Parts: sequence; structure tokens; C-alpha cells
Amino acid sequence: MAFDCAAPLAPVEVPLALAAGHILTRDVAALQKLPHYDSSAMDGWAISGGGPWTLGHREPFLLPGRAGVIVTGGLVPAGAQSILRKESGQIRHDADGSLRLHLNDTAKKGEPGPAQHIRPAGEEAAAGELLIPAGTTLNPGHIALAAVAGHDNLQVQAKPVVGIVLTGSEVVTSGVPEPGQVRDTFGPQLGTVISLLGGTPSGSLRIGDSYPEWLAALDGSEAFAGRKPDVTITTGGTGCSATDHFRAAIRALGGRLLLDGVAMRPGHPAVLAGLPDGRFVVGLPGNPLAAMMALITMGTPLLEALGGRTLSDVGHVTSAADVDPCPGRTRLIPCTFIEGLAFPSSHTGPGMMRGLAWADGVMAVPPAGVQSGEQVPVLPLPWTQANETISPPNRSRSTAWPS
Repeated sequence: MAFDCAAPLAPVEVPLALAAGHILTRDVAALQKLPHYDSSAMDGWAISGGGPWTLGHREPFLLPGRAGVIVTGGLVPAGAQSILRKESGQIRHDADGSLRLHLNDTAKKGEPGPAQHIRPAGEEAAAGELLIPAGTTLNPGHIALAAVAGHDNLQVQAKPVVGIVLTGSEVVTSGVPEPGQVRDTFGPQLGTVISLLGGTPSGSLRIGDSYPEWLAALDGSEAFAGRKPDVTITTGGTGCSATDHFRAAIRALGGRLLLDGVAMRPGHPAVLAGLPDGRFVVGLPGNPLAAMMALITMGTPLLEALGGRTLSDVGHVTSAADVDPCPGRTRLIPCTFIEGLAFPSSHTGPGMMRGLAWADGVMAVPPAGVQSGEQVPVLPLPWTQANETISPPNRSRSTAWPS
């Protein structure tokens, strides 16, 4: 299978702003105490001894009977015993003209207590304490914690860089196509799907149907801003017609076919190839639905392996309909989930997208078919998987999800 064809890419150092969504490969520890100094939890005054207190100005050390203005997060001066919050104090002029801090009528009984409103150094973490273990998929909260801990960069598992080669001289990119033309369905959405699958899109290249164009695109030297992608995904060209150059171009580049066709419908002409420099090429069929099914079944495990992730589980849902056998081939059918049952969608021909647009998942019906009431394997769609990962198997809107 595609997952077994690849090994994880080497870890990379990335700045904090680019680390979210990556898998951490090196523990993150506090580089110093958190917080690293005694700080105030309130706006008010740092005080020493009993009141009233003589008000000083930025004194590095508070003697008994002295007070200094402080703001939330401010450094508590040496000698301070507690913080009097602004709401509880009042400044008055003494007869000698000096400023004195007194408790006001709203001060609570016992205020200020010993060490009250002081955040001691190390309250959150000691220096060297483990904060984020390797293997964590980083979220914005982790990034903020790493920043507080003093880190500028993190070592993470590299995400595979993916280039897209869009083929077909009959393809138009805007407007209503004429007879003999087809509207591009891949260009507007493949980059988004690749991101959802854990890859980093590096742009797309549009070529015609000639062999030299195919050869130059798969070589990748000039195609993607000077960087050869880890994975190139092509659309069309995997059949056996005079304009299908995928296999010939791979051979010319010294590559080899790792998976040549899959026993499934739609999507059976999908091809996975490896190039001598370690790059991979995923050849998707030209029909839109067939291409998406091939990307889900072949592209997903490849990107998971390269990204150092585990192979996704396949869940099961009860089929709400009989599906006829298809000897020798698994049928992939977009479906919707209602009251714990999987209903096959309509409009699911290889060139159709209407059924997939409203689907919740994809039934993987075995060659023997399935009867209503039987369990059937179901693959999650990248966009529903990304949005519903934390949802329980049976959600409040009575939708069953693979478990």
C-alpha cells in the first residue's frame, strides 16, 4: 500500500509563527522559571510593613512603611511583602507635604494579606521543566507557551511539499465550456485538499498533452519556483491512449511504478511512482470523482507516511441500502449519514461531483456487495474529517461517524 512506500521526512526547525499544525519532534522545556520574576497580579502599590505607607518613586528596595506604584505584570521590588490593589488604596497629603498611602473604605478586612496579589517566580514552571513533549501536534496554545518559555524556533516533523500538475488541452479555467471542452475542477480545490491531508501545497503547473511537457513537469527543476516538491500530483494521463504520458515520463526519468492501478471503482487507473531522488508522483485519473477517490485512498496514506503520522483507521457504518456486487473491485460510493445509517448518494458517476459535494463520507463496498443492515467500511472525507475530528461517533444531530 501507499503508506508502506514512504518513510517520514527529516525534522526541520521552524519559527514559532509557522509551527502550528506540525508534529513536535523535540521536547520543549522552560528555559527559565515561569514567570521568571516575582510580578504583580494587580494594578496598585507594592508595600512593605504596616500602613499607612510613605509613597516612594521607583525604589529598588522597599523599606518597612514604604510603598511604590506598580502595574499588573510589573516587577515586585525587593522588600515588598504584598500588593495593595488600586481599588483599596487612597493617596493623601500629610501635613509635611509628603504623600501617604492609606486603606480606603472599600478595602476588605485583612487586606493586604501576606504575599497577596504577588505572582511568585516559577509559579507556572521551574527552569528546565518539560512543557510540551515530542509527538504533540502543535496548536496555537502550544505556540504561545513555547514563546513564554523563551523559544524562537521549534523542531518539528516536516510536512511533505506537494506540487500539482494539471493536464489536458481541452480544459478551460473560467466560464461555461463549449462542446469538446471541460471546466477545470482540480485547480480551484486540490491545494485546499492537500492542506487538509497534511501536505504543503507549492503551487500548480498547467500543461497540455505533449510528452515533452509531461517530462519537464515531472522532472520538476523549473516547475515549482526552483524547489522540487516531495510529492507531485498529476491529473489525467494515467490511461493507455496516445495522450497518456505518465508512465513513459516516469521511465525516462529513471523512476519506477510502485502501484499501477487499484482494484476499485471509480479511480482504478491511479498510479503511484517513485523517482531516483526519493520524490513521489501520484497520478490521478482525469475524471473528477475518480480522481478524488484515488487521492483519498492513495494520496492520503502516502502523505501520512511522509509526515510521520500513523495510518488513518477505517470505520464502519450500517448500510441503509443494498449495493450489488462488483466482482474483483471495491466500489467507492459517496454517502450521507442519517440516524446512524449510511445512504449511498446519487450522482456519483466517475465524472460527477454533485454527489460528493454533499456527502459525509465514502462507502468502501467490498466486491461481494453489501446488504441493507450490514456493516460497511467508510472512509472520512478530508474536509469532514478536519472539522469533526473531536466529535463522538454519534453526534447530537443523529449522524453516525466511523468509529
